[in-house]
Amino acid sequence: MSARVQKKIGWRSQNISELPATDTTLREWLITQGNVQHLRYALAHADDGVIWGQFDNGAWTWSSGYIPRISPTLQLSTIQQLRLFGANAELFVWREGIALYGRLITDGVGEAICFDEAQLIWGLPDGTPQGNFQRLSEGAQGLLHAPPVALITNLPQLMTRNYIDFDNDNNAVVVASRLIA
Repeated sequence: MSARVQKKIGWRSQNISELPATDTTLREWLITQGNVQHLRYALAHADDGVIWGQFDNGAWTWSSGYIPRISPTLQLSTIQQLRLFGANAELFVWREGIALYGRLITDGVGEAICFDEAQLIWGLPDGTPQGNFQRLSEGAQGLLHAPPVALITNLPQLMTRNYIDFDNDNNAVVVASRLIA
């Protein structure tokens, strides 16, 4: 196990109030966010399964387009949570009841302590890649999903960035986390 390396990176968190209201506006909004925030990947948890996405050349491709048997179509009505992320930002959308809420974390504003940490993705490669996506399966869990091939190296993993602040007793606490790669 490697030691966590602290570094200083400025960051800012802001609420997003202008969220899409239909599947059509969702698709347009996702393209705009990918372009404006330089987001590269998407991970959605929906009522009917896990959906991965990759943003290239101004367009999103989705695991549902290549492996529809295990990856449902992204629909506004079934989203539980959606993370669009890249090296310098993460847009997080979540559902509470029938309402959607959003938060954007961007790096580069101010200065704070943080550390990056790898999180293993469940499953092992199963079959050959389909487009930009690789089916992963985990027998004991029965888990099937298809992340972008680019996220699968020796061990499938996501990198998180954890931002640290100090509470009233001067204890270090993680105040926010986001996906970076």
